[in-house]
Amino acid sequence: MTFCRAFYIGRFQPFHKGHLHAIKYILNECDEVVIGIGSAQLSYSIRNPFTAGERMYMIRIGLLSENIPITRFWIVPIPDVNNNDIWVSHVKALSPTFNVVYSNNSLVTLLFEKEGYEVRKIPFLERDKYSATYIRKLMLKNKPWEHLVPKVIVDYIKEIKGPERLQTLASKDE
Repeated sequence: MTFCRAFYIGRFQPFHKGHLHAIKYILNECDEVVIGIGSAQLSYSIRNPFTAGERMYMIRIGLLSENIPITRFWIVPIPDVNNNDIWVSHVKALSPTFNVVYSNNSLVTLLFEKEGYEVRKIPFLERDKYSATYIRKLMLKNKPWEHLVPKVIVDYIKEIKGPERLQTLASKDE
């Protein structure tokens, strides 16, 4: 059997059970996964409240809490380049070598297929419910969101006062 290292990108704002489901699915098909943290330079906004470091930590503790060995995943910050023609080269320059890409995003699929990569779809886990946008909206409205995120990550988000950060950011934006 050929060694398979996959690439999977997301903003992970925050990392939730849908992301965890996707990574477990990928690791069921591949030996390792490179997890790209997209828009790594963005933080402290409603759309991107968490820093790249915070997101890296969330992913790491979330996967380790599920007994996924650290030898099976890489976490790589990927800042935006705002130029789709060079984006795949940018990702490749920042990542360990990978031979397959997992994405449900049409632009990501188009760009990687153009460069000759096989792109595989990931079955969504209740997409309307497990959405970082939806989770951030719940945090903003001070409504329960914790059931959508792995417990260790809930604890971490509360420790760094994630919901309060979002609410403060929203009050500044009004």
